[in-house]
Amino acid sequence: MMLRYINILPGIILSAIIAFISIYMSQYIGTNILNLNKSPVSPIILSILIGILISNLINIPEFLNSGINFSLKIILRLGIICLGIRLGILDILEIGMIGIPLIAACIIISIILVSYLAKIFKISSKMGSLIAVGTSICGASAIVATSPAINADKEEVTYAVANITIFGVIAMLLYPFLGGYIFDNDGMAVGLFLGTSIHETAQVAGAGLIYTEQFNSPKTMEVATVTKLVRNMSMMIVIPVVSYLYIKNKGTSSGDNNPSIFSMMPIFIFGFIIMGIIKTTGDYGVQNNQYAFGIIDNNDWNRVIIFIRSISEYALAIAMAAIGLSTNLLSLRSLGIKPFYVGFSAALCVGVVSIIGINIIKIFL
Repeated sequence: MMLRYINILPGIILSAIIAFISIYMSQYIGTNILNLNKSPVSPIILSILIGILISNLINIPEFLNSGINFSLKIILRLGIICLGIRLGILDILEIGMIGIPLIAACIIISIILVSYLAKIFKISSKMGSLIAVGTSICGASAIVATSPAINADKEEVTYAVANITIFGVIAMLLYPFLGGYIFDNDGMAVGLFLGTSIHETAQVAGAGLIYTEQFNSPKTMEVATVTKLVRNMSMMIVIPVVSYLYIKNKGTSSGDNNPSIFSMMPIFIFGFIIMGIIKTTGDYGVQNNQYAFGIIDNNDWNRVIIFIRSISEYALAIAMAAIGLSTNLLSLRSLGIKPFYVGFSAALCVGVVSIIGINIIKIFL
């Protein structure tokens, strides 16, 4: 048993080093180069890119593989569970009633469109599922959360992340100005647009900061952030449903019995949901009697949340570095260019649905 733990350490350490470098680079780019309070460059994306660079420039020694695989499975699940601490319900109620219908429309239409296009372009159902959740929910985090539930290949995960990253970065740079033009600099409407149409949380924050600094509208940043958190929270529903539909269709086509949604739901999803409940319960205690769970004061509760969020950030960065380290770019050629067509169509569709939905909402407000 001890030998097994020793064997996995080198691969974990290499993945962790890449993750820490990625987090530092993300912070340095945001604060030192772009002079922003929050970096628009996701450390998760940097982790996978550095991992890919290393794995394709040198041959990864065999003794590192067990630790890399451990990072891909166990550390990934730890990061997903801790991700739930970001999704407390109390923080989103003020804007949620406006944002939820719009978010639901974007998610549903995006998933339907991607499923249809996946069949038209004849890409794998796994790839289609990953692009669907990445585009409709929260980019790389949703992709890595869905991948173990549908047994997606590492190459498919990498391709899906690259897909949503390219279009997410383009949207981050263009949408603040496009939103300002379309909505006549209505801070609330622009915030909803950025929060519903851009993939990654870091990219939404970057777009919100760009708009805030260009048009002096702090409200836009707040609305975009809360809207994105509501959208992230849909992982609790969308990921199990997408995973269930994938496995059900696979089982039907092979003549197997249709699985129940509970039998196929990954255990870590329950941990994710429990973490969200803990966040909501603790916040409720702080707001009503100054103590979370009757024993933790506000300052300590904030430290707990920050600590758990840091664990999630580091764990996901380590897992994504491991994905990069185990990915051979030459093998991605077999997946072809078609998934990028699907990703572009999905990203464009989400943006259009968001614009139409916001204009409808403005009529009734």
